[in-house]
Amino acid sequence: MRKLQSVAVLVLVLGMAVGCKKNEGGGGGEAKVLKLAFVTNNASEFWKIAAAGIHKYEQEAKVQVDIKTPPTGTTEEQNQILQNLTSQGYDAVSVSVIAPNDQVPVLDKVAEKTNLITFDSDAPKSKRLLYIGTNNYEAGKVLGGQIVKLLPKGGKIAVFVGTFSADNAQQRLQGIKDAIAGHKIDIIDKREDNTDRAKARSNVEDIVNANADLNLVVGLWNYNGTAIAAALDGLGMNWKVLAAVFDEDDGTLDGINNGAVQVTVVQKPFMFGYLAAKWMHELATKGEAAKAALPASRVIDTGVDVIDKSNVSPFKLKLAELKK
Repeated sequence: MRKLQSVAVLVLVLGMAVGCKKNEGGGGGEAKVLKLAFVTNNASEFWKIAAAGIHKYEQEAKVQVDIKTPPTGTTEEQNQILQNLTSQGYDAVSVSVIAPNDQVPVLDKVAEKTNLITFDSDAPKSKRLLYIGTNNYEAGKVLGGQIVKLLPKGGKIAVFVGTFSADNAQQRLQGIKDAIAGHKIDIIDKREDNTDRAKARSNVEDIVNANADLNLVVGLWNYNGTAIAAALDGLGMNWKVLAAVFDEDDGTLDGINNGAVQVTVVQKPFMFGYLAAKWMHELATKGEAAKAALPASRVIDTGVDVIDKSNVSPFKLKLAELKK
């Protein structure tokens, strides 16, 4: 009887030991479930393409990435999301920063608790480990070069964006300014919409109606192209006021087809998602070894493409496949 009791006690002790090992996530135990998050800067259709990149990596690496979206695209909403993720013990967080200078204190607190990287809109003054996305200054120069082609004799232009405080907006605009310098092209007005789609359209309508000599409008954020196309088409100004914008919103591509938009410089959001997921996974699982493998510049430039009437149709087909 005593032998049976001893055996029972021994089995119980061994069972408890194995249970402890599993909870620790040590060798031979159950692997810890990774918590990775991808935080956008608004609720635009643009992020569906990035989500496709995320899902591709999820399938390859058998991980899950939670996609978080600020409903109305405010800094306060994004900060709250970041703070929530930190308190919930996420292993890595990636974010498209809405206001890079203002959000540094919040970002640094996140970086103290987890692996932080940025994509699309960087915050280089923060303690983020890596930026993945477009070199926005160079992208601005590319669009600026297209504007020069559209206005070979010079002209007057206006610029529209959600907020000029965003790092990507500032850099794109500076690239445009540098590219048009010396070509008799003047920026006569700049307007923010704070990601309000109705305001994005009305801003364009107001400027076009107030400036009969306006030659071209520029949209710096993805939905600005759609707003510009809708405004110009509604005003009957297609080809009378030209448009040069960023990104591949459906309304922008339709605008190229109907003449409301002449050119767009598109990023590669699929790669934003894929590479953000990959590097978050690497940093969360390999620690210092992954940090040592980061590029010395702490930047991965995903590049841009120029889309106009000549190549918009095949581009739309490719895009539709990515969004499936």
